[in-house]
Amino acid sequence: RSSLIKVLQLVQKKEGYISEEAISAVAAHFGMSEAEVEGVVSFYAQFKRHKPGKYQISVCDGTACHIKGSTLILEWTSAELGIKAGETDKDAFFSLETVACLGCCSLAPVMSINGKVFGKLDRKGTIKILKDYRKNG
Repeated sequence: RSSLIKVLQLVQKKEGYISEEAISAVAAHFGMSEAEVEGVVSFYAQFKRHKPGKYQISVCDGTACHIKGSTLILEWTSAELGIKAGETDKDAFFSLETVACLGCCSLAPVMSINGKVFGKLDRKGTIKILKDYRKNG
């Protein structure tokens, strides 16, 4: 049981999220109820319960990004994709989340898509990036 969180992290790293099947398998492995495993998964924000999209968009909301307009970046991205933070679009193409910091403060405001960082964003640039991914995806 002391390895439960580590196992869940490994499952998420491999699958991108924690599925119902994974909850069942992990519970059986550790001799726990599925409700106990679900309780751990739902307690920690690091665990995702829904399959992410092909492109995972992270909008930074750290101090520098927040001051420089990250809430607008999130708003524009959300409107363009038709999803809110924590959601995946119906085609499982884009997932959107906010993160505390991407560590690129000098480029604020920033977002990353599958780890690729885009900085000094404005509305036009943000929408162009999303359209390019949609077109070339």
